[in-house]
Amino acid sequence: MDFDFKRLQPCEEPFYGIFLGKGSYLISRVVLPVTFGTQANYSMEYPTFEVANFKTLYHAILGRPMLARFMMIPHHTYLVLKMLSPNEVLSVYDDVETSYKCDTKALQLAKALEYSAKATAMVAEAQKIDKDHFTILEMKPMLTALQPDPKVKKICLGLEDPTKMALIGANLTEK
Repeated sequence: MDFDFKRLQPCEEPFYGIFLGKGSYLISRVVLPVTFGTQANYSMEYPTFEVANFKTLYHAILGRPMLARFMMIPHHTYLVLKMLSPNEVLSVYDDVETSYKCDTKALQLAKALEYSAKATAMVAEAQKIDKDHFTILEMKPMLTALQPDPKVKKICLGLEDPTKMALIGANLTEK
């Protein structure tokens, strides 16, 4: 089935909630028929989809208005949508493994976008600093040898085996 791009309607409203704290602008809207079920038992509506230009692992996100329109009840733990239809309740199931992979990739994408935004902000701030004010501090090398802690002392645990030792506070007596 070929898509008729003439059905897209222009839109300039921002929307939020896909990436935390970030807004996005819609490119357009389109009304498409959506059907759940089989020929014998189905539910069909003509919802309006909002088209945006950003990377996400999902092709469509069903929000609260869509759930209300189909009278769907989502159960996130079991990854199932339940809805009324003419003959019986329809159940639409998802795959746990695929869902987990999508969620993992979505988190990686969100972290990458956050890191990218922070790096861009850091570069912009660094470019504001006058290069003549940069100073490189010289540091003396630190000793890497381990030194005994003066607050701790070793005591022998037994007369038979002098290798059995314990550490106690230096202010404690051996008894």
